[in-house]
Amino acid sequence: MRRRTILGAATAAATATLAGCGNGPAPARSGTGPSDGASRPTGSPPPSAAPSAPTRTVAENLNVPWALAFLPGGDALVSERETGRILRVPAGGGTATQVMRIPDVAADDSGEGGLLGIAVSPGYASDRLLYAYYTTRTDNRIVRFTAGGTVAPILTGLRRGSIHNGGRIAFGPDGKLYAGVGETGNRGLAQDRSSLNGKILRINPDGSVPADNPFAGSAVWTWGHRNVQGLAWDRTGRMWATEFGQDTFDEVNLIVAGHNYGWPNVEGVGDTAGGRYTNPLVTWHTSDASPSGAAILGDTLYVGALRGAAVWPVHLNGATATVGDRLVHNTYGRIRAVAAAPDGRLWITTSNRDGRGTLNPGDDKIIAMTV
Repeated sequence: MRRRTILGAATAAATATLAGCGNGPAPARSGTGPSDGASRPTGSPPPSAAPSAPTRTVAENLNVPWALAFLPGGDALVSERETGRILRVPAGGGTATQVMRIPDVAADDSGEGGLLGIAVSPGYASDRLLYAYYTTRTDNRIVRFTAGGTVAPILTGLRRGSIHNGGRIAFGPDGKLYAGVGETGNRGLAQDRSSLNGKILRINPDGSVPADNPFAGSAVWTWGHRNVQGLAWDRTGRMWATEFGQDTFDEVNLIVAGHNYGWPNVEGVGDTAGGRYTNPLVTWHTSDASPSGAAILGDTLYVGALRGAAVWPVHLNGATATVGDRLVHNTYGRIRAVAAAPDGRLWITTSNRDGRGTLNPGDDKIIAMTV
């Protein structure tokens, strides 16, 4: 594999056995691993003391919460990866109550599958529809349903794996449903346009393919991805995605329809092979991030870091991005979901019960953070 080089960052390599994945025990891998030091990401300022961010616990004693989605009234829905439950958390915080359990979720305690992303229909006030991405015994799929109602598949047959199932879903400002689908550890799928794995997909709310997708008749929006787990749109409608690297660099990408983001042929920033691949705008060493959920408030993208145990602010300015000092670093452990609440705060979830974290009292939790 050709390695891209990081720009504007100190690098220190050490042999490691932890991959930049999200859940479960780390799979074995070869080659040089990420640094255990505090190397700086691309475009970041000089190191300084980590800033504080006022926080409070919104809910606790959850079981591997994976995604957050807000209802019009301000209450939040949260998915539990291993149990298959969708819970409702009051806007002001409090006891999480079960909305429903997805019946055919198949979560492997040692893997990364299960109930993953959830999304609320843009027309929820009238159609009451919810969406979920989850793993069954045979595939990954996207379904829609009303709370407590029948689960109707709208996209099935996405390859499942013990790792890299992707799972993030979100509605864009165009009213289309986007999904990050991992390559399940089968790296070649990311460069195979006939496969829906290793891609960001774009579908209509009923699961059909939009006529204006870049490849006729295909749900593929972009390709060459390893494991996208964060999707967000800025105020100009541009789409941003976070992505797990392997041995060296995690990424934040500005997503452009039809572009190839290079995995597994490239990782990080560097040689674009004559423009064939699109560079990320931000990279971290995998020890500093393992980025998961992402949300935008104002002109800042906030990225949850699993292995990095923090929230990274990425300040967006046109087609450039500058990384700020990480927030809540080593305060709550692994951070999975990041969502913008209607009141202007960030809600984040911990992921310390997923087989990799160190349990703290009350884990797992939802934290409200003022930024």
